[in-house]
Amino acid sequence: MNPARKRQVRLIVSLTLALALGGGLIYTSFSAADPALSPTQLLAKARPGVSYELTGTVVAGSVRHLGDGVLDFRLADRAGGGPSVPVSYSGAVPDPFRVGRELIVTVNKSGEGFVGQPNSMITKCPSKYVAAPNPKST
Repeated sequence: MNPARKRQVRLIVSLTLALALGGGLIYTSFSAADPALSPTQLLAKARPGVSYELTGTVVAGSVRHLGDGVLDFRLADRAGGGPSVPVSYSGAVPDPFRVGRELIVTVNKSGEGFVGQPNSMITKCPSKYVAAPNPKST
């Protein structure tokens, strides 16, 4: 085999291998993603013994601080409406935690409610941008 042909074969093999590895990396990253569920979605599919990422907004009037560092609250769909789910959480509570704030927490089903895994709570930052007010027509 002449040297030019050898280089061409090596190039094709190297590019094919790089393409296969890149495709495998992309597939792995997307298949490993576990999307967070809204309370409505969680209620439809929750099973005991399985961990789920739950996202929603903290419901007004639902936050209670219990003894031993336990925090009870309810999460509702961020779009509003639909059912809310009770969450019992112990662990570090982020400073921005408050009513109306959207958060993500890893939960397990326990009876009729959900128990948050310790130190799994993340609050989502509210948007810095708000819609401009509509000018009044006179």
